[in-house]
Amino acid sequence: MAVSTTPVRTQLSALLTLTHTEVQIAETRVLQARTEAVADELRQNAENGRVRALAIEEALREIGGLPEIIRPLVGRGIAAGKTVLEQAQPLDEALLGDLQLEYQLLGRAKYLKALATAHDLGSVVDLADTLIDAHSATVDWLTTVLAEEAIGGPGALRRTPVQWASGLLANVVTLPGAVVARGADHVIDHVSRIPGRIGNLRSTAKETTETVAVISAAGRDAALEAAEEAARDTGATVIADTIHTARVATGTVGVEDLPIADYDDLTVTSAVAAIKDLEKPSDIRLVVAYEETHKNRQGVVSAAQTQLAAIAKDVVGVE
Repeated sequence: MAVSTTPVRTQLSALLTLTHTEVQIAETRVLQARTEAVADELRQNAENGRVRALAIEEALREIGGLPEIIRPLVGRGIAAGKTVLEQAQPLDEALLGDLQLEYQLLGRAKYLKALATAHDLGSVVDLADTLIDAHSATVDWLTTVLAEEAIGGPGALRRTPVQWASGLLANVVTLPGAVVARGADHVIDHVSRIPGRIGNLRSTAKETTETVAVISAAGRDAALEAAEEAARDTGATVIADTIHTARVATGTVGVEDLPIADYDDLTVTSAVAAIKDLEKPSDIRLVVAYEETHKNRQGVVSAAQTQLAAIAKDVVGVE
């Protein structure tokens, strides 16, 4: 008596839905790619996902499964809902959600291989091997991107504005309240006495949003620089580091802050070579912040992101 292939069909159907979700997410992430090289990689991932979906559909038909009509729509709907929900999350939480999806795909692919082996379905075993390889590679990629975020970036993906704000809020909430209160008070008192750089910080903080909106970029840059210096002078290291992160994020670092001498005079080839010698994520982050604001040479930014990815892979043990 023939053994029912229902468990195999069930797993193939689940994999098909999840694969359509994976494709939609890859297409969404293209918009967050830091470089065109990363965007191309994500587009290729989406295309590879569509190829895998077609292969899964074919495998379903071969073992008597019904043609899939609704599942692609379900998968895309799940991805669309995920995209909306994650806008209220920091980027690392969104990426952890992506990683969870890939682990589920990987686990189901391995289970499918075991089922197909038990049912002597050679073509499905081959398909499962292909899925296992693909999802293992994506797990490694996402693990590396998360490690890039953990060590301060620049990551392969940019935060959306909402993710940036939510991540900043999360950091502020977790700071020790007493330290922030005392440190901020010292910083404000100190900075407010720096003539020509910030002026009266307490008064400025109470101005309307219309007034804030017309503050020049130069004034903002000087204010951030002065605030960071003041924080370090008063021993408020946590505050200083937070302000420095803000300076990097807004591109207000100057060439004198960079770990590479005579940076403005370097060609793309020379800048890339110098970046390959950098070992500290914070140094790479400074270079990218300056490069994206002042020159925006994609070859240099890609080299910096690649160097950081190598550091991140070493941290998390990805080959």
